[in-house]
Amino acid sequence: MTPMTEQSKDTRSHILAVGRSLTARQGFTGVGLNELLKAACVPKGSFYHYFASKEAYGCALLEDFVAQYRESLGSTLSRQDQPARTRLLAYFEEWLARQTSPDVQQRCLVVKLSAEIADLSPDMSRILQNGVTGIIASLTKTLEDGAADGSIAPMQDADQLAQSIYHQWLGASLIAGLSHDDAPLRSAMEATRQAISPPDL
Repeated sequence: MTPMTEQSKDTRSHILAVGRSLTARQGFTGVGLNELLKAACVPKGSFYHYFASKEAYGCALLEDFVAQYRESLGSTLSRQDQPARTRLLAYFEEWLARQTSPDVQQRCLVVKLSAEIADLSPDMSRILQNGVTGIIASLTKTLEDGAADGSIAPMQDADQLAQSIYHQWLGASLIAGLSHDDAPLRSAMEATRQAISPPDL
């Protein structure tokens, strides 16, 4: 396979960036190929040079999002200058801020697309599921760090707690989106504070 030139990488990244913006507002199926090409100012031939189909493009879009999200997640949860509980709360405070931002591009594509693509594309679903698995693993590790550094009360099963918290936030985000009200997210924030309470509280 011929290595991609810097210009090719820039064009591919540009198509994905424009596509993410459109998808964040309209969903994946709501964005037609012609609309994407017009917004990105690229000819159809350029699109098919980088992506074999719209589904292949969707897979690349999600892989790009998951990679960026993991990097952002790591910068929040992996900081060693803060107790683990502080890091966890910062992560969910950022989640709340992103999901209530007027800029829809700030919002999580897992929340936006999970239901839409569940039966649409097994490959896209797999990429999102792998992303979710990675997020929960990072949350689990941070919970274990919190029990070790004394900032979070000991727990029986860190992975189960991480899954419970994540699923609560996912559901709260969906309900908040439907109701256009941040109350479900603020309720999830309070429940999270209680779930990862410090020892002796």
